[in-house]
Amino acid sequence: MHPDPATLPFVDEHGVEVAAPADAVWEALCRVAEGSFSSPFAGRFARLVGCESTGPAGPRPLAEGSAFPGFVVARAEPGSQLALAGRHRYSDYALVFHLEGDGGTTRLRAETRARFPGASGRLYRAAVIGTRGHVLVTKRLLNAVKRRAER
Repeated sequence: MHPDPATLPFVDEHGVEVAAPADAVWEALCRVAEGSFSSPFAGRFARLVGCESTGPAGPRPLAEGSAFPGFVVARAEPGSQLALAGRHRYSDYALVFHLEGDGGTTRLRAETRARFPGASGRLYRAAVIGTRGHVLVTKRLLNAVKRRAER
């Protein structure tokens, strides 16, 4: 069972301003998130670390209960919030996207929450969070959503 994002400790948050209404950002977010995490590499990595979700499942377009490698959609509120959650040997984690729009512009924020239990979890955190690799991936994801929504 995937973790409830609200119960996980806060790790970080990154955001971007998108020159598009929230419904366009929502559509772009769903497509980019699923596409980014459904690559062959993502599936292999999900199996390697023992993710609960290793392949696509559930409804499309993305809705609560949809899944792809590494993540299950824990909450889907179109135009407002998309919460992705997952679990593997080294971490319980969530990536929660918040959309805040005022008509033609939308602020898109990506909030990371995670728990890294035990010694192996601390090592994994150092490898993923400590190297800033997570920051680069999150910012790349946000910018991909921005580009797609603004087209």
